[in-house]
Amino acid sequence: MSGLFADLVGQNQAVALLDAALKHQRLAPAYLFAGPNGVGRRRAALRFLEGVLAGPTGSPAIRRRLEEGNHPDLLWVEPTYSEKGQLVPASKAAELGVSRRAAPQLRLEQIRDVSRFLARRAVEAPGCLVVLEGAEAMAEGAANALLKTLEEPGDGLLILLTAAPEQLLSTIRSRCQQIPFARLAPALMLEVLAGCGALGAGSGDGDPAELVELSAGSPGALLAHRQQWQTLPEGMADRLRGLAQGPPEPLVALELARDLCEALDGEQQLWLLDWWQLVLWRQAPVPAQVLVLRRLEKLRSHLKAYVQPRLAWEVALLELARSSH
Repeated sequence: MSGLFADLVGQNQAVALLDAALKHQRLAPAYLFAGPNGVGRRRAALRFLEGVLAGPTGSPAIRRRLEEGNHPDLLWVEPTYSEKGQLVPASKAAELGVSRRAAPQLRLEQIRDVSRFLARRAVEAPGCLVVLEGAEAMAEGAANALLKTLEEPGDGLLILLTAAPEQLLSTIRSRCQQIPFARLAPALMLEVLAGCGALGAGSGDGDPAELVELSAGSPGALLAHRQQWQTLPEGMADRLRGLAQGPPEPLVALELARDLCEALDGEQQLWLLDWWQLVLWRQAPVPAQVLVLRRLEKLRSHLKAYVQPRLAWEVALLELARSSH
């Protein structure tokens, strides 16, 4: 494997394609890095851009500048939340206390910024460099604006990172060279976790089995699930596991709804639903459990539709309680 991509584990096809482009200096104006979240797409983009700027052998100084986000010719764009007229990057939403029940988006004004950035004269690089994270999160107007940019890319280079390429316009996909990223086998997941000093519970001795299953071959996803798990109030998971054995008593349902909503924000509640549904599916999928899972999907839709969270949980859990009596 190329020294430039030595820390990119389990992505041999992607590395081979990117390596060849750098060695032969045959760079496409736009790339689509497609694959699950948390398997190395972001790291691959950074290493590829390092190769573009410093050659196939790379440069520690360039690597540091790219990773710190202080290179004058790089614009890194991520989906945002709209908060009081301001766009807040998804990575800063929790820190700033922004509501995260609605999904973040790549917005028209962000794509316009991309177009202006690509049209400017580069300071150090041969051309300006742009990375769009979560490309599937583009609103319709943003996608149409990006398509126009792709039709006249100039001397710049654009990398789209996406976990759902099928959600992009086919015309956008056709104008990008696709670089596929794959889910990792368990042994490679452990290698990645060990490499970032996060093996610990990830070895399988400490993480609940559901977290490993939810991660579906993505080390990054496992770390994110682990972080969510660690934010749960003590005993909360056991209370929900207990409900997997049968619907709750009405008073228990109301107390649980109250405690959930006092302790967890919208994003955490949605994550908890994912985990709880998996706990249920790991039981024998008898018809009664199928009905419970359908009711939890209805609860999910209510939470995403800005129904008052405590009311949504109370109604759902009381319905489950009534179904057993």
